[in-house]
Formats: sequence, structure tokens, C-alpha cells
Amino acid sequence: MSHLRFGPLPPGRTVHLCVDMQNLFYESTPWHTPWMGRVLPCVVRMAERCPERTIFTRFMPPQRPEEAPGAWRRYFTQWREMTREQVDPRLLELVPPLARLAPPATIVDKRVYSAFRAPGMAEALRRLGADSVIVSGAETDVCVLASVLDAVDLGLRVVIPVDAICGSADETHDALMTLYTERFSQQIETTTAEEVLKAWPG
Repeated sequence: MSHLRFGPLPPGRTVHLCVDMQNLFYESTPWHTPWMGRVLPCVVRMAERCPERTIFTRFMPPQRPEEAPGAWRRYFTQWREMTREQVDPRLLELVPPLARLAPPATIVDKRVYSAFRAPGMAEALRRLGADSVIVSGAETDVCVLASVLDAVDLGLRVVIPVDAICGSADETHDALMTLYTERFSQQIETTTAEEVLKAWPG
């Protein structure tokens, strides 16, 4: 897990995709992700390496549950306090150490789990000429998982620094690390933020 099996990350073709590192999950809210503070320094270091090749996503709840489609409506009825009509707008912003990097970093807002379903994501990847993605952020077993699997389906090289992703449950985080390394070993590389920085000139 300490090295990149398929060699250095190509400059000019690698993007750092940072998923949902928002105050909404960092602060004391019903969606608080306890590990976020622990991984934040690693995420910041990677984003600082090449902010112009970093894409931040933000999870944006609907204004009210009735605006959400299908099963999402039931989901946001359960979490009505987290819809935009009730939540403090400041909580939807990136955590301050990352917010200061945009611009030149790109911010893409999404309404669902996967970053790749967000309006503007495909265009951002085309503009940056990306064929490889470093994935960091939250949560390991929700939005990071959905984004990683979509990246695999798109044929992108996927690198996950395990000390730069976080979740709320040790059991599912550990299970996904096993899944990535054993079932997706030809499409997903797990490593550390330090190894990413060594292998990515930016």
C-alpha cells in the first residue's frame, strides 16, 4: 500500500479530486464525520501541490425534500434539517484551509453521491486533460465510494491515498480498503498522501 504499482502520476494528465470536504461534515452537525479533522492535513498538502489541477466537490441538498427525485425525497424528508431551507449556508462551504485554494482550484456542486454525476465535472476533466485521478475526501463508504466506482467505469486511473479519505465507521472503511486492494487491484491503487506527493510533480 506504500507505492504506486503503475508508476509515477503523469504531469498534465492527473487531477486531484477532493470529495465533499465541507463544514457540513467537519463541524458538529447530524452529518458530522469524526475522522475529517485527522485526514485534513494530508488533503491540504495534496491540494496545495497543484491547486489548478484540483477539483473540489460540494454536496448540495435540495432546497426542500419535495424538490428531490424518487427515493431522494424520502431521504431528505428524514434529513429535512439538512435541506437548504433550514441549514446554515456557511455549512455548505468547503472547510477554510481548502476554500482558500479556489480559485485556482475548481469547485463543482453535486446533488447525488458520485462526483461524476455533477454538472460541470465532465467539462472540468476535459479541460484538464485528465486520465488519472487522485481521490480524497469524505465519506469512504458513500460519496467517495460512488465517485471511485464511476471513475473506474470511465477508464480513469484511480489512486486512493488511504490517509486522505475518511468515514464515520471503521468497519465499512476497512472493508472498502480490502475491496479496493483485492477486487480492483488492476484499476485502483491504494497508497499514502506522502507517496502521492513523491509520484506527482503537479
